[in-house]
Amino acid sequence: MSTSAPPPPDEAPAIISLRIPVPRECEGWRLDHFLKRRIGRLSRTRIQAIIETQVALSDGRRARPSSAVRAGDVVLLNRPAPVEPEVPRRFDVIYEDADVLVIDKPAGLPMHTTAKFWRNTLTALLRERYPKEPMEVAHRIDRETSGVLLVARHRRAASWLKRAFARRAVGKCYLALVKGQPPDGGVIDQPLRLLDSPTHVMMGAAPDGLPALTRFLVVRRFAQHALVEATPETGRQHQIRVHLAGIGHPIVGDKLYGAGERLFMRACDEGLTPELLALFDSLPRHALHAHRLTFPHPTTRAPMTVESPLPADLVAYMRDLD
Repeated sequence: MSTSAPPPPDEAPAIISLRIPVPRECEGWRLDHFLKRRIGRLSRTRIQAIIETQVALSDGRRARPSSAVRAGDVVLLNRPAPVEPEVPRRFDVIYEDADVLVIDKPAGLPMHTTAKFWRNTLTALLRERYPKEPMEVAHRIDRETSGVLLVARHRRAASWLKRAFARRAVGKCYLALVKGQPPDGGVIDQPLRLLDSPTHVMMGAAPDGLPALTRFLVVRRFAQHALVEATPETGRQHQIRVHLAGIGHPIVGDKLYGAGERLFMRACDEGLTPELLALFDSLPRHALHAHRLTFPHPTTRAPMTVESPLPADLVAYMRDLD
């Protein structure tokens, strides 16, 4: 089933208001450090300028870069609506019933609001298309990742599905085109944690990280690449990307874990120039696709499996590798 999103409104709101709760683990952080971690990809100077002009604290204190945030408080951010990059504003519906919606997310469509995206997000499109339903996305995939995404159509279903993910009752299978010739199959068991790096989004292997395990199997080989089926048994941020890069076989087009953080930051600042595109394997997005999802239905409790075939852009890219 295929549906098209309505066109965006003619004019974006002049001011976007965001409420950012302070979690317990951030108690006592400087305000500029907290916002840098939450917003990301902005310089500290830019964050400090935003604090001076666009930020208020819910407890009435004046917002200063050095202000200590308190667990349970809310940081209020009122900023001019950004001029957003163009993204795909349509998606296919793979399956739907009264409880769940399973969509085929296109590569390039972000999940949630960020410093760069407001209307052009999956959650915004869901609100536009289903204005009377309290849609809630049950899990996350990266902006450049395509494929199966599960959405709850009401709170009871959302609660059930979140518990199912938490107890690892959901099976996820991805397809990834990687560089080089990895082994036919294997298990990558490497704890991961967020690194203290300029982007504040990069994950890395660390003995003191959270447990992370990925099983992989080569399903097709090319002269200098392989198509890999990757099954994560844990759900860490960027897990498959970090694990495959860690064994020497980064995903094609991966700007962060393939090309490196410096080039990734250039792409964030400059956009995808022809020079950068060539350095990113001539693929505008990373070659990772959420292929299959198996989950217990929130009402029937019966297992359901949904699949999304490789999208046309990856099929065409692989055709040129033959």
